[in-house]
Amino acid sequence: MGLCLGSLGSSIACCFGNAFCSLCCSACPACKGSTSTRIAYSLILLAGLITSCIMLIPGLENFLHKIPALCKNTALDKQLLTIIDCSKVIGSLAVYRLSFGLTLFFGILSLVMIKVRNSNDFRAKIQNGFWAFKILIAIGLIVAAFFIPNTGFDYAFMIVGLIGGFFFILVQLLFSIDFVHSWNESWVDQVESGSKKHGYGLLFFTFLFYIVTITAVILFYIYYAPDRFICRLHTFFISFNLCLCVILSIISILPCVREYNSSCGLLQSSFVSLYVIYYTWSAMSNNPDSRCNPSFSSIIHPTNSTLLTNSIRQQNLSDPITILGLILFICTLFYSVVTTSRNSRAKKLFLSSSIDSTILDDAQLVNSITDDKWILGKDEQHHQHVYDDERGSIKYNYSLFHLMFLLATLYAMMTLTNWYAPAKDFHTYNNNLASLWVKIVSSWLCVALYVWTCIAPAVFPDRDFS
Repeated sequence: MGLCLGSLGSSIACCFGNAFCSLCCSACPACKGSTSTRIAYSLILLAGLITSCIMLIPGLENFLHKIPALCKNTALDKQLLTIIDCSKVIGSLAVYRLSFGLTLFFGILSLVMIKVRNSNDFRAKIQNGFWAFKILIAIGLIVAAFFIPNTGFDYAFMIVGLIGGFFFILVQLLFSIDFVHSWNESWVDQVESGSKKHGYGLLFFTFLFYIVTITAVILFYIYYAPDRFICRLHTFFISFNLCLCVILSIISILPCVREYNSSCGLLQSSFVSLYVIYYTWSAMSNNPDSRCNPSFSSIIHPTNSTLLTNSIRQQNLSDPITILGLILFICTLFYSVVTTSRNSRAKKLFLSSSIDSTILDDAQLVNSITDDKWILGKDEQHHQHVYDDERGSIKYNYSLFHLMFLLATLYAMMTLTNWYAPAKDFHTYNNNLASLWVKIVSSWLCVALYVWTCIAPAVFPDRDFS
């Protein structure tokens, strides 16, 4: 009996330690512990996103009311006292509460993980282990958020969400520009080394991005500004952003700019132009006026009725534009939250040449590599798929990683709840003027940031911008 209890206790303890994450990867190829940890946190955030989408499904409340003894009073309810109010677990306010719990969870971890240097720190063990405890804490914070009184909560957290979501967009823009600069530098180095295929690749992608940009602008004028008077705001957005794309392309090839910043080129300007046009499309797709924001079906089967009535644009999950927007949102979301936690990107984010928690000296680096090889050999011998690669130093900034997840949670919450005017479900998903202006301003910030990265070395020639 004691042996059985001991075995049961050991099995339960495994779920609360590092082995919990290893069990999930038992059927996967060998991977680093830092990678498996980030995947696990991404799954927590993904579960929150999926749950938020479920909370906004049209007709969910009616479905829940059909379940006996859940939402409606029955003879059984009178004896057991129903504690579930189904109206509180659906809609935008429920998404606010779920996001509030996740925001607290990632915020606490971000504060706890400040200045963690290596995996020997006890806080690193919290980061990479105790998964069952952390999941229980996250669920507890989410459940507790549903008991917060409604008075002023939605408005106060909406302000927090607006600020956090805007900062997430800003950081996403920063590292998107950093990505295209790194891409160009890498391929230019290959071209200088004699690689013709990389030269053809640069030309191909440059022309491709510009062709897609010009095609999109033409389609915008046709479908999103059919009447220059009624849709004059869209006409201004398209024309103004097109001019900005031309200006940033010219700046990229100016001799005075390339003299101090040789990495600038047409590949970056074409990529940024396409990015700006995407945000322009995304902003115009949030306009509630259906006369300037046609549905996909009306584009395929055009009619003149859209210009005669000032109806509110109704968008739902079956709309291809919404589906594409959700796919792009999820892809850019997880790309941003994973890449921005790298040590090199942490330095760029805080405009610092070094970060104490991520500095490695030569001795530490050698020890880290040696430890990795020793652990990997031992893991292969014992068929262990997840091995510790942070014995010498951490591979990414823990605190910044959780901060990015916090901002991503707020951005997701604001996207799913229409930024400023929350809807009860997906019937009016993301169609309001507040979302329109947030995204159009983001496109202008993207241009400003890119132009600054091009001209900053020329403006401050004595500073090192490498």
